[in-house]
Amino acid sequence: MLLSGSDIIVRVLIEQGADTVFGYPGGQIINVYDSLYKYQDEINHILTAHEQGATHAADGYARATGKVGVVISTSGPGATNLVTGIATAYLDSVPLVAICGNVPTTQIGTDSFQEIDITGVTLPITKHNYFVGSVEQLADTLREAFRLAKSGRPGPVLIDVPKDVQIAMCEYTECPPVQADEPMAAKDIRIKEAAALINSANRPFIYFGGGLITADAQEELLALADKIDAPIGCSLMGLSGVPTEHPRFLGMQGMHGHYASSMAMHQADLIISLGVRFNDRVTGNRTKFAVGTNIVHIDVDGSELSKTVDATVGLRGDIKKTLNKLLPLINATENPDWQRKIAQLRQDESTLDTRDGMTPRNAILTVNKHLGDNTAVATDVGQHQMWAAQNLSFKTARRFISSGGLGTMGFGLGAAIGAAFGTGERSVLITGDGSFGMCLNELATAVTYNIPVVILIMNNGVLGMVRQWQTLFFDKHYSNTVLNRKTDFVALAKAFGADGEAVTTPEQLDSALTAAFNASGPYVIDCAIEKDELVLPMLPPGGSMDDIIVKVGD
Repeated sequence: MLLSGSDIIVRVLIEQGADTVFGYPGGQIINVYDSLYKYQDEINHILTAHEQGATHAADGYARATGKVGVVISTSGPGATNLVTGIATAYLDSVPLVAICGNVPTTQIGTDSFQEIDITGVTLPITKHNYFVGSVEQLADTLREAFRLAKSGRPGPVLIDVPKDVQIAMCEYTECPPVQADEPMAAKDIRIKEAAALINSANRPFIYFGGGLITADAQEELLALADKIDAPIGCSLMGLSGVPTEHPRFLGMQGMHGHYASSMAMHQADLIISLGVRFNDRVTGNRTKFAVGTNIVHIDVDGSELSKTVDATVGLRGDIKKTLNKLLPLINATENPDWQRKIAQLRQDESTLDTRDGMTPRNAILTVNKHLGDNTAVATDVGQHQMWAAQNLSFKTARRFISSGGLGTMGFGLGAAIGAAFGTGERSVLITGDGSFGMCLNELATAVTYNIPVVILIMNNGVLGMVRQWQTLFFDKHYSNTVLNRKTDFVALAKAFGADGEAVTTPEQLDSALTAAFNASGPYVIDCAIEKDELVLPMLPPGGSMDDIIVKVGD
């Protein structure tokens, strides 16, 4: 059938299974929005308050569902407003397709109104990007973008479409949804080398990240752990990958990880890492990390193998398929001495905060009481993010949604909105007053679409994580981290059309959460937290596990 370029864009989105897209209109994308109007019975468009919020919503949708998220913007500032969201998705390996309008091809390079070289701007933060010069290229370019976004290590792909390409007519033939590239197991020789190392280990530790969730390899991971009698830890991105209460799971590892998980990794004679990077927040001082320890590293992205920490055996391949070939080569064993040591580490949770009152831990434990098995929890970035990571309890994968690689303050509300659309269920946002100030305009989106999102603001009146560093490492020089803002978040929520209340005790929080989880739309809870609360344990910058801070004064 003969269709305009804008109609082709929308028809391809529909054929690729994009049921919900997020965006903001403008002059150079108006033709696509006219097509969205025509096909509104087949595809749902969510108008956000800002393009960055739209990108985070598409990101949250993708993380919660495993599908490709889609965001649409106009040219110029509309396109550049996507950049932070695209970078967030890129560093956390989230499948995303961003579609931008641009000025007509005849005006490219003339500094036209709202012209920007968005492909040049986003080149370092996309898996690939495309400038579509003719309508004949459009459909196949879109399909290629979907394939690329979800193949191998997922990530964002951007497509820049000039306005005359949107207007031009072209023959369109519907195609089936593109499939991701067929995943491949690692080479047999590498699998045999890995098996030999694993079979000779006495203190194995399995460390996984978001790549394991992407590969849907949870069952294989648990089978391996049972077979070699190993404890399990994860990165921030790995949270929810296995049930929090699983007896082998020690929790998050790293700078603010659980003490038992971090120390078990430090004391292991073999680390089996699955779909995870050894970044600075995990290793600390790399010259003192895993000294004398063998590392088996399995990742679909070969560039991650030995990038920061040398792997004894690096296996490039799909985690699920590689583990399925590895498991038959592994000897079933028990490690009673190692398990006794792990039990001691669990009991030595000296950082566990058992105080009464409105402590950060008690606040998150109160949230746990209200979470369903399928409730997605998004966070912003800062102390609240780490308190959430340390204390939330999950039963289902893809239910912890947080910016890890880029650490994007302002990510949370858009992501929680996207997750709610993706799961069809209520979502939760745990945020801080600093982070929430960067994204609170998306309350308008949540109210307009009556999205059931519970927003818990852990309000300490400061930029908590930076202030914590100032407390510990900068002689309490609190330079520009005390906010001194007069914002009344409950009044703000009501101004947007949402409900809300302020709480100061765990009992009040419990009651507020009951009301929030019964509300039909968004509900804001302003939860007072003391400004001097710290996230512990903490691996100091440049330090090793021998330097870990478990209490103030260490």
